[in-house]
Amino acid sequence: MLTVLIETLNDEERLARTLASLVGGAVEGVVREVVVCDRGSIDQTGLVADHAGCLWLEHADLAAGIRRARGDWLLLLEPGARLVPGWPEPVLRHASEVAAPARFTRSRAGAPRFLSRLFLPRRPLADGLLISKRQAVALAARGPLAPRGVRRLAAEIVVAPRR
Repeated sequence: MLTVLIETLNDEERLARTLASLVGGAVEGVVREVVVCDRGSIDQTGLVADHAGCLWLEHADLAAGIRRARGDWLLLLEPGARLVPGWPEPVLRHASEVAAPARFTRSRAGAPRFLSRLFLPRRPLADGLLISKRQAVALAARGPLAPRGVRRLAAEIVVAPRR
């Protein structure tokens, strides 16, 4: 039902942390597949993805991953982001009841400091993005994924640290 998309570039350790947080969703049957869109890593990112059973798209961006995804709903995450246990239920509820895209609620454990939030540029996928494949395909055709009417999920994410 859900395809997880992660865009990487030399992110072997960060990818492993993110994939570990998805295990609960895979066991519950929520995660159908994980697609890793790699932009040219020279470390062991591909090996991490392969060992985890991910679909590895070499020299690809998120738009390529969106086209290849099999799920009706897509979950876009940054490498290094970790979903807090219990996330599958709110995601399933949202996907079955609401057509609008959604983002996770930031966990206090990984929340950036106040001044960082004010002065550093926002990362579009820092809070993850849950979006229907139909909406993602339409947005990707026009440019960067910047959906309108985004809701907040009752599930938390520990934001990936900045590089």
